[in-house]
Amino acid sequence: MTGHSTDTSAGLDRETSLAGISPEYRRVLLKVSGEALMGAGDFGLDPVTVSAIAADVADVHRMGVEVGLVIGGGNIFRGIAAAARGMERAQGDYAGMLATVINALMMQNALENCGVDTRVMSAIQMSSIAEPYIRRRAVRHMEKGRVVIFAAGTGNPFFTTDTAAALRAAEMDCTALFKGTQVDGVYSADPRKDPNATRFDELTYLEVLSRDLNVMDASAISLARENSLPIIVFNIHAPGAFGKVIRGEGLFTRIIDPA
Repeated sequence: MTGHSTDTSAGLDRETSLAGISPEYRRVLLKVSGEALMGAGDFGLDPVTVSAIAADVADVHRMGVEVGLVIGGGNIFRGIAAAARGMERAQGDYAGMLATVINALMMQNALENCGVDTRVMSAIQMSSIAEPYIRRRAVRHMEKGRVVIFAAGTGNPFFTTDTAAALRAAEMDCTALFKGTQVDGVYSADPRKDPNATRFDELTYLEVLSRDLNVMDASAISLARENSLPIIVFNIHAPGAFGKVIRGEGLFTRIIDPA
């Protein structure tokens, strides 16, 4: 872990707030799908849902945990779906990246309404609305207690926001990657469709890949494995779930290498 602000009182407050929190979770990245922002709708953003997720992130931030965010864009535009309808894949992916910027700006507004200092950093330069992504600057923002929202994916087509999340988590030297989903962990099948689906408390990266569990894409899982980055999967819609999982409470699935 890199150092924190030189403000002594802030450092003491941080250490106090981190009491009881595993050192493993002192800097984390949260990946949220664009669909998670839709609420009960079929498209776009639900302000109540965005505010609820922001409130959970704010609670974790107040614990003293350094938080980065990657948000998908599937609630607005999906490059793969557009490519299936005849659009050039690269163009579709760039449009999807722009959708993630919209979501990032909305989440920034919601977080700042919660009193959390936030920065949006985009892999595609758009200086009027977001800072360009520069790794060392992003690390410094997090050290100063700002939530950083990483927008526009990796900045390259053919890569998902799951891969972007694993990449940014590795670059930020995060100690865990949290994946907020619609259910409380990883199942053998979609529990909303299959009542016999089995929930896993813990899996290895290779088990996720070999069983084709579709938690994250293969590139993201492989990148996490190469960097020994635990992936914690939980239900982003359960009130306070992010904070509970940070404290090791509640239901979640942990993806790690075997000891």
